[in-house]
Amino acid sequence: MSISKGITLITGSAQGIGRSIALRLARDGFDVALNDVPTKGPQLESVATEIKSLGRRVCVVPADVSVDEQVKGMVNDAVTNLGGLDVMIANAGVGTVTSLISSTVESWDHTLAVNARGPYLCYKYAAMQMIDQGHGGRIIGASSLVGKMAFPNNCAYGASKFAIRGLTQVAALELGKYGITVNAYAPGAIQTPLTEEMIMDESGKIDFETLIPDPVSRKWVMSVFENVPIKHIGQPEDIASIVSYLASKEAHFITGQCISVDGGICMS
Repeated sequence: MSISKGITLITGSAQGIGRSIALRLARDGFDVALNDVPTKGPQLESVATEIKSLGRRVCVVPADVSVDEQVKGMVNDAVTNLGGLDVMIANAGVGTVTSLISSTVESWDHTLAVNARGPYLCYKYAAMQMIDQGHGGRIIGASSLVGKMAFPNNCAYGASKFAIRGLTQVAALELGKYGITVNAYAPGAIQTPLTEEMIMDESGKIDFETLIPDPVSRKWVMSVFENVPIKHIGQPEDIASIVSYLASKEAHFITGQCISVDGGICMS
């Protein structure tokens, strides 16, 4: 086994983007703590087996990221099993597609609990651990294209992903003095089990008609995607590659940023 580049914890790593990030960082030389909700235990164990085959240490730390004590325990378990924490990837999230008027308080609260409170708790407890260790670290969160551009039928999801940008900037300001950088990534349409369920048809294309019933709004959204410079749907590995860089020593002078990985839809 080669010398470890550090220890990383990735939430929502049973599938999709989180799984790809975990495997990429393991290939980069990191030891990995895998998190997802307890019901995804078999998928987590499968990812853990792949990481072991790469010659890296790995542990599984199931938790609901929206629950304070569970996140605290998740970080503690990762530290106990692997010996520290150098990179926190707050990737876990849920998706909802609903208009403002048709949305419910329950769906709003659930989406914000997982997508905004979850990263807040991950940032907080990771920062506390990294400060105690005294040698800096990397904190990276999951925003979205809809955290940079407003899209119809995304009231709760959009609000939660805009929140990540604010959280990331404030954390970057507060944690820089400890040598901790804080950044986020903003994926566009990425082919994952979540997006396939939310926005894609059986052929793997975005199902605009079902996604946006209102024809005026649909026409606008379709024009946005029709004019994207890079036409194909992104893959989880495209997100893993930017996370790999942000987690590296080379990214030490980048903080407070939310980097778009969307084929050129949002260029700011």
